[in-house]
Amino acid sequence: MQGASTKGVLSQLGLLEVQARSRRAQPQQQPQQQQQQQQSHVKELKVKVEQLILQRDQLRAEIQAHQNLQKLRMSLDKPCEEDEEMDDDSEDSQILRLMARQTQLRDLLHAHHLVGGYDIVKTSQGKGVCVSLATAYEGTYLETYKLEIDLKPTLRISRHNIPPFIPLNSIAEQSHMQTDIKAFLNTLSQHLNAFSSRKQQFKLVKELFHKSVEVLESNVLCSKLVLMVTVPRENTSVLCKLDYMDHTRCLPTRVSFECEDEELPDSPQWKKNCSLLMETPVHKALLTMKEMENIA
Repeated sequence: MQGASTKGVLSQLGLLEVQARSRRAQPQQQPQQQQQQQQSHVKELKVKVEQLILQRDQLRAEIQAHQNLQKLRMSLDKPCEEDEEMDDDSEDSQILRLMARQTQLRDLLHAHHLVGGYDIVKTSQGKGVCVSLATAYEGTYLETYKLEIDLKPTLRISRHNIPPFIPLNSIAEQSHMQTDIKAFLNTLSQHLNAFSSRKQQFKLVKELFHKSVEVLESNVLCSKLVLMVTVPRENTSVLCKLDYMDHTRCLPTRVSFECEDEELPDSPQWKKNCSLLMETPVHKALLTMKEMENIA
């Protein structure tokens, strides 16, 4: 009995010794785990700091580039004023000038596109642009013309489908395309819209009055129109000549009449008809004259 009792005490002492060792070892492991967790957290913070520094540098670079572009944009809008800070011929300076010219064109053409003017897309990997000029008359879109413009080393029209009777080179020279792209595109757009509008008017005259009004003459620029109308009461034919000398407008600059009755063109009624044709699109003026029974 005594031997069994001794074994039981020894076994209990051994168990207590194991538990004591376990308690002593556990406090040693906890600081080690905490240290590893802290080191891992520090690494994460360092990575985050590096990312934030990189973002900060990128934002600074973008702000600086934007400020340089704004200065260049102002110098492009005011060609007589030179930017002293960007007066070097370095590659970075040339790239910034090119970017400024592109953003200027893009913003300008986007604004005109919103009002039915023209649109722009990049070409040749950003070294040029393609301008689309849409024409319209009374809310109806007509032809769209395109021209490609090289931006470097100078502005230059490389390709286009502008009608040959539109004086493109003359417009570019007179509007100072190299220094004022806005004036050039505005003038060109006026020419194209006026031409398309005159062309559409002549088309409507043929469609609406093919039985009563005879178109005797017109040209490709639609700057001249000769009509033959009939005065129903006198049964007299009148030759109407409309000249559109201002190619940026769709209304005639001169209207004249010829007929056998020499007194008719000077009559009050036909003087009113002359003013009507000068101030109103030709198809609308003819419609009014027909409603007033001035023509058959």
